[in-house]
Amino acid sequence: MVKFVATFFAIATAIIAARAETHTIHFDNRCGFGTPTLVQNGQILSTGGDYTSNGPLVDAIAYLQTGSCGINGEGCAIVEITLQNPTTPGNGSSAEISLIPPHAFNAPIGFGYYGGCDGAGADCTTSANCGTAFPTPITCQQNNANLTIIFC
Repeated sequence: MVKFVATFFAIATAIIAARAETHTIHFDNRCGFGTPTLVQNGQILSTGGDYTSNGPLVDAIAYLQTGSCGINGEGCAIVEITLQNPTTPGNGSSAEISLIPPHAFNAPIGFGYYGGCDGAGADCTTSANCGTAFPTPITCQQNNANLTIIFC
């Protein structure tokens, strides 16, 4: 009976911990034009407002929709995003700016973590200083890390 209670408690604790995982993406559009857009699997999750995921947010992208971007950010600079609590070393959150075709520079873009790994991030202010942007994602190995994405 003690084993059953201990097992039940461990499972209940794991479920509560999993439900407690949250991540927020905050947009700061300083351009005076365009619409910040967050997309996951071809579905728009946000068009400028904060987006909070109650659990991991895996393989999402964000970009400034200027009228010429495709649904997956084609023709625009994107931030590729995975926000998740690390379950093993090296398996936490990551974000990177991509200009790899079909993506292209359309406005200055940057990001930074907050609520965990504060200050870690990257900026792409001109196409000249970014090339194809950053080949290595900026990672965060802290629980419930959030991301601010800044345009201009």
